Amino acid sequence: MVRTQSQRRGQVARRSATNPAQTVRAIYRKLSRAWGPQHWWPAVTSFEVVVGAILTQNTSWANVERALGNLRAAGVLSVDGIRSLKRQELEQLIRPSGYFRQKASRLKDFVAFLDMRYSGSLEAMLEQPTPDLRKELVAQKGIGPETADSILLYAGQHPIFVVDAYTRRVLARHDAIPSSARYDEVRELVEAALQRETWPPSKESNELHAKRPEAHPPSPMSSASRSGLAQVYNEMHGLFVQLGKHYCSRRRPKCDVCPLGAMLTRPVKEEMPARSRRAASGAKPRVSKGPANPQV
Repeated sequence: MVRTQSQRRGQVARRSATNPAQTVRAIYRKLSRAWGPQHWWPAVTSFEVVVGAILTQNTSWANVERALGNLRAAGVLSVDGIRSLKRQELEQLIRPSGYFRQKASRLKDFVAFLDMRYSGSLEAMLEQPTPDLRKELVAQKGIGPETADSILLYAGQHPIFVVDAYTRRVLARHDAIPSSARYDEVRELVEAALQRETWPPSKESNELHAKRPEAHPPSPMSSASRSGLAQVYNEMHGLFVQLGKHYCSRRRPKCDVCPLGAMLTRPVKEEMPARSRRAASGAKPRVSKGPANPQV
């Protein structure tokens, strides 16, 4: 669609009237006071977080929990366990997470990297400086920025924010980022905006909302010792997840009952499914050639 000059001016004015950092802080303060701690990441050990971060690519957390349950029941949810398993056995145990052959390779590759670089010690790896370790992680096959940052924040308690699809959707709908924003642009915006925030949020009423989404129960990893800033990033990511799951859905957002609804500067339209968009445009339906390779 070609925009007129006046429409373009209006769009620029709307964007300039929005303070992205202020929007991020407002979301954090409002939701953290209303919903309380999210107890994320639910895990017993750091290695369980790593495995979960790899398995959660392109699937739901419920499916990851089933795969983790299989590994736990088999007594192989450890570096030694993954190392000793035959690939075919590992594939069957993590089958519920989807793309199980590819993910089995990713887990084997990670343990091989850990053995070669850190003599099999996850603790030694997680003690590395954040920028150095992040570069090492994203250089591994199948570990992208989101997975690397999840490992850093939730397994190693490094102060780094994890950007996911929920984060992008919420911030784009609140005009804090363009929909085309790169991963690190979004991460750096959130990190800069929350530099001076605290956990728990201070001063104002912390009375939790009666209808808040149910949070995970505390776990050894969600309760692990971490810096105040790492805790703020931890909670903010959990809040974005809850918001995306319960209110800010991709196709049918519930802005009228969302706790952030009053913050919107413009209405959010329901997103038409791809098949319906093609039908409305008169385009021929696509012929499926099987599942595409997942983005990692």
